[in-house]
Amino acid sequence: MPAKRSRAAKVRVESHRVVYRGPVFQVTSDRVREPGGVTVRRDMVRHPGSVVILPVDDSGPEPRILLARQYRYAAQGELWELAAGRIDEGEPELTAAKRELLEETGYTADRWQRALYFYASPGFLDETMAVYLASGLHKGRAQPEEDEFIRKRFFPLSAVVRMAMTGKLRDGKTIAAVLWLQAARSGRNPRR
Repeated sequence: MPAKRSRAAKVRVESHRVVYRGPVFQVTSDRVREPGGVTVRRDMVRHPGSVVILPVDDSGPEPRILLARQYRYAAQGELWELAAGRIDEGEPELTAAKRELLEETGYTADRWQRALYFYASPGFLDETMAVYLASGLHKGRAQPEEDEFIRKRFFPLSAVVRMAMTGKLRDGKTIAAVLWLQAARSGRNPRR
């Protein structure tokens, strides 16, 4: 999997080695000369990228956000979060977003908008996350993967923002997306 590079960066890779290859990601150990002229070893987790879906029900007086609750081994507990998943090789982002929303929640959406795009943790991970706002929701039957045990529930936007601000919502991609939506709804986001 080729490394993602910024156009402005002048980086020279002196050596590259894959130290682990798994079904979801790989780990590489590279010796690189960075833009500042320093040569360093960089151990990186390489990931094909993910999509995050922000499903919004606008049918009432306050928007409601569909959150999923599932066990996360790394967090040693269950987390409330937005539906999300890996982009399969060659799969367009929007196709992946539609697939993940259906698989994890059973919902489909009439309208889709790319809201955010960011690196999950660029110090050691090249995974990017594309957040899609999904609206005009239609309920259907979820199609979770074999290892996914997901509960879902709609929450008013104000409640989810409160959960984020009080530490009850601990998933970074969900916090970023919800705060983006709050800003967009209050007119502070010029993209909306």
